[in-house]
Amino acid sequence: MLYIRNLDYLPDGRSVVDTIGLKRFRVIRRGMKDGYCTADIEDLEDIKVKDEGEMRKLQELHNIVYNQACGWFQSLRNKFHSQILQYFGPMPEKEENLQETAEGPAWCWWLLAVLPVDPKYQLSVLSMRSLRERLIKIQAILTYFSRDQRPNN
Repeated sequence: MLYIRNLDYLPDGRSVVDTIGLKRFRVIRRGMKDGYCTADIEDLEDIKVKDEGEMRKLQELHNIVYNQACGWFQSLRNKFHSQILQYFGPMPEKEENLQETAEGPAWCWWLLAVLPVDPKYQLSVLSMRSLRERLIKIQAILTYFSRDQRPNN
């Protein structure tokens, strides 16, 4: 589900639509109606962690990966850093309640949008319903990019 931020109509009838994703879903069935693509969907929501010990571990992992993400973003060259800020805005703040929304922390989605990863890999992370698994994947991506930026000895 998308929020339309801006819509520009071009003279040839096409349009440029600037959107932000609001909600995840999975397509169950595709179809056509009046020449338009249609789909039956099912909302995707994160599976909530109920165990207090598991929640503490999840919070720790969340804090570590958030700090790693902030470090990666700050280490970008000024040109890339500025372009990301201009188009996507600043990285969202860390939420205190990880399970407040069905989508999980907003910064994860922002980061997945700006990380230079293959769209298929990005989709696999977007479709995860476990925040823990998603954080582990994001951590692996950030670790890879951090290694890539280190000077050769």
